Formats: sequence, structure tokens, C-alpha cells
Amino acid sequence: MILSCQNISKSFNGENLLSKVSFHIEDYEKVAVVGINGAGKTTLLRIIVGELAPDEGLVALSKGKTFGYLAQNQNVDSENTLYDEMQTAKAEVIALEEKIRETELAMKSAQGRRLEELMETYSRLTHSFELAGGYAYKSEITGVLKGLGFSEDTFSKKVSTLSGGEKTRTALGKLLLLKPDLIILDEPTNHLDLNSIAWLETYLLNYKGAVLIVSHDRYFLDKIAGKIIEIDQGAAASFTGNYSDYAVKREQLRSAALNAYLKQQQEIKHQEAVIEKLRSFNREKSIKRAESREKMLQKMEVLEKPTEAATDIHMTLTPKVVSGNDVMHIEGLSKSFGNRQLFSDIGMDIKRGEHVAVIGDNGTGKTTILKIINGLLDADGGEITLGTNVHIGYYDQEHHVLHMDKTLFDEISDEYPYLNQTEIRNTLAAFLFTGDDVYKQIGNLSGGERGRISLAKLMLSEANFLILDEPTNHLDITSKEILEDALNSYEGTVLYVSHDRYFINRTAGRILDLRDGKLTGYLGNYDYYLEKRLAQNEAQPSWSVSSQNKDTAPSDSKLDWQAKKEQQAKARKRENDLKKCEDTIALLEKEIADIESDMALPENATNASKLQELSSRQEEINDRLLSLYEKWEELSS
Repeated sequence: MILSCQNISKSFNGENLLSKVSFHIEDYEKVAVVGINGAGKTTLLRIIVGELAPDEGLVALSKGKTFGYLAQNQNVDSENTLYDEMQTAKAEVIALEEKIRETELAMKSAQGRRLEELMETYSRLTHSFELAGGYAYKSEITGVLKGLGFSEDTFSKKVSTLSGGEKTRTALGKLLLLKPDLIILDEPTNHLDLNSIAWLETYLLNYKGAVLIVSHDRYFLDKIAGKIIEIDQGAAASFTGNYSDYAVKREQLRSAALNAYLKQQQEIKHQEAVIEKLRSFNREKSIKRAESREKMLQKMEVLEKPTEAATDIHMTLTPKVVSGNDVMHIEGLSKSFGNRQLFSDIGMDIKRGEHVAVIGDNGTGKTTILKIINGLLDADGGEITLGTNVHIGYYDQEHHVLHMDKTLFDEISDEYPYLNQTEIRNTLAAFLFTGDDVYKQIGNLSGGERGRISLAKLMLSEANFLILDEPTNHLDITSKEILEDALNSYEGTVLYVSHDRYFINRTAGRILDLRDGKLTGYLGNYDYYLEKRLAQNEAQPSWSVSSQNKDTAPSDSKLDWQAKKEQQAKARKRENDLKKCEDTIALLEKEIADIESDMALPENATNASKLQELSSRQEEINDRLLSLYEKWEELSS
């Protein structure tokens, strides 16, 4: 066991946030903490890492074990370049490397006993350097940076000039390079694109240590977690398995608890009715029997009502006007910013009732496409044609459709003056705004709350074509499930940008992948898209939605025979190159071992010229090994 939390309790302003939370994490275990926004997940992490003191309880980390913590927002303020900042995580290895170089220089002029001491030191240092992964640390830094979505041209940028999301990724990269025994991550996927999230999943799955994650990314949790800890109403419950396993077990337990609660409430009402009836008889025996039943009722341990599930909250999105079958036609769309071209000559056709997700790396232009469609940006070229009776409802991730100085109630009533007070309150209640919440100022709301009020406005509009930009950002899992159910029952048309793979899987019927300035379409959800991408090895899209080649059904039979042959040839060449690289590495490593043995021979120990020759050869081989390790990593990936 690496971490133990026993009876952790924490209150703020007299309200219990965490109450006697207990769980433990084993070595190498991958654990996720889930719960609604405000449940206390981040507070729990801060208590574990020592940033907050619990009111009660104990956090124990096994002796000699280390942990690393990534908070949601990082203020990494450094004048180092990005690459140099990453190197600070390898300070011990770099210091070892410097000592090795110093020892080599000293050995060149040393003799006798001094030379023997330096040789022993050199042997010890090189052994420690090898154990610490010293020969591969540079390629490891490069691999982590590229895995987290940094291109090589950003390696030389100063950290202080990076965006907030890039700084968070920088902090995550440093943490991964430090390799603590326990990694603690709070919403690590918030600033990552799909490729970076997939890379992080693989990294954490193969990580030789324990991982504790807070995340609302259910697809990520399905891949990573082997245990789920749910924080609900201040209490913690542990579930074995990934998120999907937990969701099934949670619903079973919630259903059983709700049935028990309803059954007990029915029994209480029945007993109260019987007591009232017995008292109405106004006879000694009946009064005694009533008193006896009252005592039994008072001794009953009353069950608390279980937390309502997302399925208990119904949100309806119904178009008031039906559009024509052809909702939108785009042809030859292009956009550049300065010398940087985002995309060129792309096109798409959207039909009534389709749910289409646009995916792609950060910065490829997904949000730009939505803004052009909505008239917020001008295209450099191309045409956009809307169909008959198409009314667009737009949800942007910056919530520009909201007025920060208005209250929630006024935001709705000003936009829809024909609604009465009851109708407005009922609408807001569907999005979890009740009581005095409706008089909160929008400027004071959290990101998730602003997302919910934006969706409430969308629900009331006459839109039959919803265009959504990252609709699940800042939403907790419960709110995401509400939105998913609403979109799945929506009879209109939906086009959205999202990096939430679980959300895409549940709501999309078609995927548009924006890559290298072109759109490629896949008929299916995210899992289908991923399957096709892997099967085709990115050699040929399943079908293109560019203006030159639209509405072509996906078919493996249409893949060019020659292209398949080229793929197979490339795969064989890569396998051969990998085998040669491994054989060369093995030979050079054996030669290094032979050189170290030669250095230890008595006849060489006092021969400075021979030692210098061996040392030079050793350095030459080490340099060659470094490049081979990098090549092996590239080929094996």
C-alpha cells in the first residue's frame, strides 16, 4: 500500500464538504476520484498533498515513497526555454553526466593510486547514470514534449511566453519526467487534444507507479482506472473496475437505495394513518395501541433520500420549425491567419436529423469553421448555403451569447419576454438553478454554470440546427449525461466540436476529422472512427468530404491496391530497420562492457595512454548509442 486516507473530514463555513472519507491505494494501482462539481474532489487532493489541513482524519504516505501533484491551473513562470525547463526534472541525471565528464578529464592526467580511485568513481558514476536512464534522458524529454502536443519549434520558446494551457502541459511534462511513486492529477486532459490524451493514456497505463486522477473525461477513465472512488454528499465509496463498471454498479446501488427509501416512506405514512385512526376511536385500548405504534415509529432509523441521478432531470430540446432535408452545404471553404493556412478548399453536406462531430488537434481550425458558419468570422474563400427553414442555435465555449451584467432570470426574461415567471423558473430548474440561484449575476458564475445557462437559452430558442463548440467543457459528469440524453432525443440537426470522446461516442452518428487542412468523414461514432484510422494506418481516408469528393460511402474495397502494397512494404522495412537497430545496440553495449573490463585490468590501470584510448572509444560509443536509442524509440513507436 502506497497511500492511506482514514476518516478525512473537512468543513467550510459550517457546511460539511467531506465526512469521514476513507480509502487506500496500492502500489501500481490506477485510481480515479469522481463526483459532481463542488463534491470536494479537488479539496481531497489538496488535503492528500498537504496544501490543506483536514478537520479530522489522517493521510499516510508509505515511508520512502514520493508523489507528484498537478493542479488544474498551473502558474509556471520561468524565463527558461521549454526544453530547458523540462531538463530541470532531470537535474540529478544531468549532474551525474557532468561528474562523469569531470572524472574522464581527471583520468587523462592521473596516475597510480589516484587513477585507480578515479576509475572506481567512474565505474560507479556510469553505473548510476545507466540505472537512472541517463543515456536516453534527452530522447525521453523530446518524447514527452511531443506526446503532450508541443512541436519542435516551441522547444526554444520561453515558458513565460506560453499560454495558460501550454503552461499546464509544461507542468504535466515535468511531473511525468520526475517519475514519482504516486502521480496525482487534477483534470489532466483539460488542455490536451485527442492525440495527446491518447498518448497520456498509454503513458499512464504503462507507468511503473501508482496514479490518482480527478477527471470528468469518462473515456479516459475507462482506459486508465482500475478503481473508482465516488464522492457523494461528503461520503466516499470505492468501486472495483473502470468508469463503465462503476456506472453500472452505482445505478444498481442507487436503484436499490431508492426502492428501500420509497418503501420505508410508504410504511411510515401507513403507520401514521393507522395511529391517527386508532386515536380517533378515543378508547383506552385503541389509544394504548396508537402509543405503542408511535414508539415503534420513533425507534425506526429513517433512511436518507438518495441523490437524484441525471435521468431524474429531464431537459427537452424540441425544434418548433422543421427544416428542409438539406440543412447546410459548404464548398471550397478556406481560411488563413497571416502566413498560416488553417484549411483550404474543404466542404461538407449536413442533412436534417444528423448529429455530426468535428474533431482534430488543437489549432487546426475546428472552432474557426463554426465561427465562419455563424458569421463571426469571414472566410478567405468558399460558399456556405443554408437549407429551407434552417434556424441556427449557437453555443460557443467563451459564452459570448451571455450578458455578464445580467442575472440568470433577466437573461432569460429579456430574451424571451413572452414567458411568465413560472415558465422561466421551470426552465432554469431543469438546468439545476433553483431558489435564489436565479438572481445570481452571470459574471459571478463558474464556467460550468455559464455553460448550463447558455444551454438553457438554446433550449428555449426556435433553433432546429444546433452548432455547439465544446459543449461539455467545465460540465461535471452528471451535467454531461443530461446534455447527452437531451441531444439523443433531439429531432433537429446538430454540428459540434468536442474532444470528449465518451460524449462523441454517445451522441455522434458521423465524424469529420480536420487534419492537415482537409476534412475526412467517417460514418459512425468515435470508436468506429478510431477503428478505421488504425486499420487504414492513416494511408487512405474512409471517405472525403472535400468539395472535390463528397458523399462517397466508406469502403475498404475502394482502397487502392498499390497503396496497400506500399503500406505492407513500409511495414516490413520498418520491422527490418528495427531489428538492425536492436542488433547494433546489443553489439555496442557489449563493446562498452568489454572496454570497462579492459580498464579494470592491472596492466592497463597504470597505462595512461591506453586508458585515454579506451575512454575516448567509450565516449564515442556512448554518443552513438544515444542516437541509436532515439532511432529505436522512433521506429518502435
